[in-house]
Amino acid sequence: MIFESLPTTPRSDELIDKAFSRAARSGRAKQNKLEAQQSMLQTASNILSDNLENVVVEWPDFELVDPFYGELADAVVAQAVQGYTTDTGETINGVNAIRKSLSEIMWASRQIDNLAREYQPKLRKTDADLARKHRKQAFARMASVVEEVEDDLLFIGAARDALKNLPDIRPDEPAIVVAGYPNVGKSSFVNDVTRASNEIARYPFTTKGVQIGHFDRERIRYQIIDTPGLLDRPEDDRNDIERQAVSAIEHLADAVIFVADASEECGYPIESQLELRDAVKARFEERNIPVLTVCNKSDRSTDMDADLYMSVETGENVDAVLDAAADAVGFDPDIPPSRNE
Repeated sequence: MIFESLPTTPRSDELIDKAFSRAARSGRAKQNKLEAQQSMLQTASNILSDNLENVVVEWPDFELVDPFYGELADAVVAQAVQGYTTDTGETINGVNAIRKSLSEIMWASRQIDNLAREYQPKLRKTDADLARKHRKQAFARMASVVEEVEDDLLFIGAARDALKNLPDIRPDEPAIVVAGYPNVGKSSFVNDVTRASNEIARYPFTTKGVQIGHFDRERIRYQIIDTPGLLDRPEDDRNDIERQAVSAIEHLADAVIFVADASEECGYPIESQLELRDAVKARFEERNIPVLTVCNKSDRSTDMDADLYMSVETGENVDAVLDAAADAVGFDPDIPPSRNE
């Protein structure tokens, strides 16, 4: 997962202490006092500049990130981390806030380099006392630059913590999203067709964990995803962050299974369920993502129009629903035939 390997972001005071303590050690290693000041300046500037630059380059380029992860990061950071406030008082959230803070941190890295180039000539062809004064002045200015981006470092650190444990959903694998009101049998269906203990993904904008399972059809691995807290209620009941999360799922989904309960034992009238189904269809079909309406609990009621009928409890037509969803995806990876074919 692209955010999993993001390194810990140092705080400004940690970075300054690290740079100046190592600079002091490098200075003590020099016999010549003038060389000692030059070595201290170079060591401190290298550590500060390199560490600040590394914070930036370790982050992915959001222009190249899969849209699913881009929008998901936007939603997660906006929910979990207070936005970036510009000098003019404007608040920027999500990925744009990450970009802004990374830009400021890169600026600080370059300023440290510039200060090193400015002061190195002053430490040559002079006496040791004056060189020491120049070096101390350079250190003070470098520390001020790092302290200037303290809030940016804290923000990037918090954003990294919010993103690093996101589950490994793979945009390059075909994905089937399961939608429908609570208690219609979505989780039971996902558990049944994957026949395994599925990963429970925790998102800051969901009341329950998003359930992720996998199954294979004709040597193709499919992801199947249940999204409680997102696609289980009307659009108007979602907040802005949840709507953005649904937008991320739109980029991920290759097909949608909308599960309904005609028996209404779920606690929701069939009319409300079909209204939600129509809203889901309208949203996903804008991206040409097929939506299958599946009536679950068919052993109790089939009193609705649906593409397929099944009963997860009895096992009736469950495999047929899965086959229909895989057919709707239409994924063709151009896999070479096996030796037995």
